[in-house]
Amino acid sequence: MPLSKVRQPMPEQCPNERRRNFSEVATGYPAETALIEANRCLQCKTAPCRTGCPVEVDIPAFIQLIRSEKYEQAAQKIKEKSSLPAVCGRVCPQEAQCESHCVLNKKGAAVAIGRLERFVADYERNQGTTKLPTIEAGNKKVAVVGAGPAGLTAAGDLALAGYKVVIFEALHKAGGVLVYGIPEFRLPKDIVAAEVEYVKKLGVEIITNVVIGKTLTVEDLFAQGFEAVFIGSGAGAPQFMNIPGENYNGVYSANEFLTRVNLMKGYDFPNQHTPVWLGKNVAIVGGGNVAMDAARTSMRLGAEHVWLVYRRSEEEMPARREEIEHAKEEGIELALLTNPLAVQGNDKGWVSGLECVKMQLGEADASGRRRPVEVAGSNFVLPADTVIIAIGNTPNPLIPQTTPGLVVTKKGTITVDDNGLTTREGVYAGGDIVTGAATVISAMGAGKRAAKAINEYLAEK
Repeated sequence: MPLSKVRQPMPEQCPNERRRNFSEVATGYPAETALIEANRCLQCKTAPCRTGCPVEVDIPAFIQLIRSEKYEQAAQKIKEKSSLPAVCGRVCPQEAQCESHCVLNKKGAAVAIGRLERFVADYERNQGTTKLPTIEAGNKKVAVVGAGPAGLTAAGDLALAGYKVVIFEALHKAGGVLVYGIPEFRLPKDIVAAEVEYVKKLGVEIITNVVIGKTLTVEDLFAQGFEAVFIGSGAGAPQFMNIPGENYNGVYSANEFLTRVNLMKGYDFPNQHTPVWLGKNVAIVGGGNVAMDAARTSMRLGAEHVWLVYRRSEEEMPARREEIEHAKEEGIELALLTNPLAVQGNDKGWVSGLECVKMQLGEADASGRRRPVEVAGSNFVLPADTVIIAIGNTPNPLIPQTTPGLVVTKKGTITVDDNGLTTREGVYAGGDIVTGAATVISAMGAGKRAAKAINEYLAEK
């Protein structure tokens, strides 16, 4: 097959259709397209792409298997390092990780590594040919707190190492942010469920509706015979701007809004009896992927106008470029260089508008981005009847408050060493509870490092 110089585009629903449905936007490579894209890979001996993967997937090896049309073996090669390939193939920021190291960037466009990962993961699942590795089971028990990407990864690796692993999940469904935070049109729930099921087939037990720090403490887990604990409870406490009017009816945190739509199936009303109230004019405050998810979800729920209010320019937005472009295609209006000052309300206590001020960019700040500076006298009011705040989350303090010996930072994140060990012997942590809100693959990498450290710790105990 001839080498194509052009990166193969991902088939997608057209914007006018998808803006009003929750079906997946990107529909995935067919086999012939995956072959063309895989043949673009130069199979570099130094494999620079691997240095950009937090879980160290052998990228050239799985792409070579695709080139040989050995799709199931390609999926198994990825699973040597990652238990969640279909998830990562959809939501990882590959352009900033593995693909950013691809040498083809110098000639135009990197190999679409994430799309190929998604292709083989979907192929294996659709064929029903998932194979389980042989595991030599031991007697030692490890507890994992949280069934999100960090917890599932740590649990999978520990199960492969022969430990009896139990995950304790606070919600009624496993998946963490993958199920409550990411909308169906970006990551279908059945994809997450299938990869959670794979982790369970490795021998991991998942107990839901258990809030560690309330139902049970970390001390209780040690008393029950667990010899190590991994905390991967994420960062689920929303942040607000602390501006006037944030207590009006019609103001959501993005966390609450997306959880109501995703986990309580608000996206499937009236088939599910869980409606989510939404006005016709919606203002989303923020510029990250969560803000994009909230904006695009609002459009799909029937909003007529959706503004994305961000205080810097589009260039400084932290969201993935693909998500920004998708949002714009679907009719989301970017209110850039705009900063909210107050939520306005009517005499019945409902949102009636969002007072904002225009900004301009000044010198770079500590983040390296140009600092937004207010333009005096430029105040105006967006006629919003719903406001969704998407400016980040912080860790829930419940576990640090109920676990003696844990040191936390001023931001409430747990302090760990390079291997995820906390200041308490036998207690490890990773993911958003350590870093603050970050990416799925970063959390998986932390879970992987901690699992390795736990294995070494228990081997010497």
